[in-house]
Amino acid sequence: MHRIAVIGGGTMGAGIAEVCARAGSRVVVVEAAPDVIERCRARIDTSLQRAVRADRITAAEAAAALSRIDLATDLGAAAEADLVIEAVPEVEELKLDLFRRLDALLGPDAILASNTSSIPLVKMASVTGRPDRVVGVHFFNPAPVLPLVEIVASLLTSDDTLLAVTDFAEKRLGKTTIRSQDRAGFIVNALLIPYLLSAIRMLESGFASAKDIDAGMVQGCAHPQGPLALADLIGLDTTAAVAQSMYEEFKEPLYAPPPLLLRMVDAGLLGRKTGRGFFPYPR
Repeated sequence: MHRIAVIGGGTMGAGIAEVCARAGSRVVVVEAAPDVIERCRARIDTSLQRAVRADRITAAEAAAALSRIDLATDLGAAAEADLVIEAVPEVEELKLDLFRRLDALLGPDAILASNTSSIPLVKMASVTGRPDRVVGVHFFNPAPVLPLVEIVASLLTSDDTLLAVTDFAEKRLGKTTIRSQDRAGFIVNALLIPYLLSAIRMLESGFASAKDIDAGMVQGCAHPQGPLALADLIGLDTTAAVAQSMYEEFKEPLYAPPPLLLRMVDAGLLGRKTGRGFFPYPR
């Protein structure tokens, strides 16, 4: 897996591309909009410079990683990839259409991976002619910093595919991997989302302020970040999408997105990426 394509140049796509490039892979990032491509380039460069200032990498290593990343607006740029990692928004039809197009474009041995946190892998696998080579490779934000990757197999994923992507994540990228079944939320979000939703319901009810809810978990439970700030970091649209997917699958009330969360998404108050969520952020 020397040639990697990342489809989607948002926060997660940029982070995944950086991780792969820093590990020595040649990476192409494909994004539909030219303005998003430029933001992706800037996001990767800023992240690399941050890593240099923190002494995690040298300036030479940052420059080398950046030189291994190409950016394109044509999906055909991914045609020669050994591994394609999809990181587009959590919209089922968008992902299914993308997997159909990628399946027709790629060589027969290429692996199709999704960074989805909410959509069943088997749905994406079933629209391709290579269901055994479709797998979930779920990174966490920020991908260059957090060490975990969830590897998710659908009912159709082959053992060879699982072994290949696990080896890539662990031996090439230096990540820690855990294995999950193809259930909505996988392991981490199945535990995390109810916690975040509980904090949102507490705020919604007037039980406590956003500042005090987060301070309680940071100062009282030694969490590095409060639940509302964490939801802002994840993105309130992503949080709502994962919650809705889990609720549809399990029909458990604790997974249902609270009205406050849905209204904030409707209002475009999505957290850090828009400058305002439960807290304000400088743009």
